[in-house]
Amino acid sequence: MIDDGRALFLQIAESVEDAIIDGSLAEEAQAPSTNELASFHRINPATAAKGVNMLVDKGVLYKRRGIGMFVAEGARRLLLDERRTAFADRYVEPLLAEAAKIGLDADDLRALIRERASAHTTTGGSTL
Repeated sequence: MIDDGRALFLQIAESVEDAIIDGSLAEEAQAPSTNELASFHRINPATAAKGVNMLVDKGVLYKRRGIGMFVAEGARRLLLDERRTAFADRYVEPLLAEAAKIGLDADDLRALIRERASAHTTTGGSTL
């Protein structure tokens, strides 16, 4: 996980976000401490703290004085909305631009996606 060239604190924040999104870290559950994250990933605790603080600033985590960090209520929805927007920006907008260049309309795109999704599920992939 910690090796893709992006800043380590961003990777730490994303790993906590992923745990919230996939449900392994529920809302109102205690989040891993910066020391736990630092130990697990073998990084400096200050780096882990920077990733955790980023999530606090975003409203994903909050601190209970003397107890630790916890997942905020509504954090999963916030992260899903953020990821959906990023997905649209990164993949859907370029898809639409390229489709327009080659003369594909929305119906053509839907048909292509259904076709590919069907082929993907028959080869063992997940369904859309």
